[in-house]
Amino acid sequence: MATTTTPTLASTDVTSATKRTSPAPGDSYVQSFARGLEVIRSFSAQSPRQTLSEVAGRTGLTRAGARRILLTLQTLGYVESDGKLFRLTARMLDLGFAYLSSLPIWNLAEPIMETLVGRVKESCSAAVLDGTDIVYVMRVSTHKIMSIGLGVGSRLPAYCTSMGRMLLSALPPDQMMQVLQASERNARTRYTVTDLDELTAKIALVRRQGWSMVNQELEEGLVSMAAAITDRAGQTVAALNISGQANRTSAKAMQETMLPALLEAARSISERLSLQRN
Repeated sequence: MATTTTPTLASTDVTSATKRTSPAPGDSYVQSFARGLEVIRSFSAQSPRQTLSEVAGRTGLTRAGARRILLTLQTLGYVESDGKLFRLTARMLDLGFAYLSSLPIWNLAEPIMETLVGRVKESCSAAVLDGTDIVYVMRVSTHKIMSIGLGVGSRLPAYCTSMGRMLLSALPPDQMMQVLQASERNARTRYTVTDLDELTAKIALVRRQGWSMVNQELEEGLVSMAAAITDRAGQTVAALNISGQANRTSAKAMQETMLPALLEAARSISERLSLQRN
């Protein structure tokens, strides 16, 4: 039975640190606000509850600074404490839902993704690019396919994922190169491509053929394909993928039997998205 993942804030953190390609802070930069966000981001599936000292250590803030931010968040209802340990509250979900509700793709894609999963019997996800990572915004799963848990909000490195390469292929070449150079490009498996020139060539192929495949580069035994979701201007706004286990469906078999259905689903979502008014 296919399962549609609902948004969660503390999804599994699959990267040790998320590198950003944002511009340097300027005169309009509000440091106190940025520090508040750092405190929020210090909580994760691995650290759902933290002491004041742990929050200060993870964010680089003084204990006094971390305490002020935590107490402010507690007053606003985003953090709660038992007197020693702090944790995020369910109110944090409002922030995530605000983003998701602003995406017209949310309601348009779900039924199409569920239909696709019913056809190919493999899990399906949609993601957007954020810095050097992809961030899952939708997921319809049939069964667990990775050793880590994936859900809405989960992050994976763009360089070694099918959706990441699909999204990178839509960037201007200089911007794509900046993202690749900022990526850690670790060899996650014996198949992972980490060489910059080889990655650039693979992404160029994705751009030419209009779809992406990654075979056991993210995790051994995992194979996935991705296609682009575009808006009315033809700009890529997200990627759609199918993921499965190589011992059940080889990369070649997935391409031959599932690629047409994936491309059709991505095209259907794109067509519906193009009909939406801003």
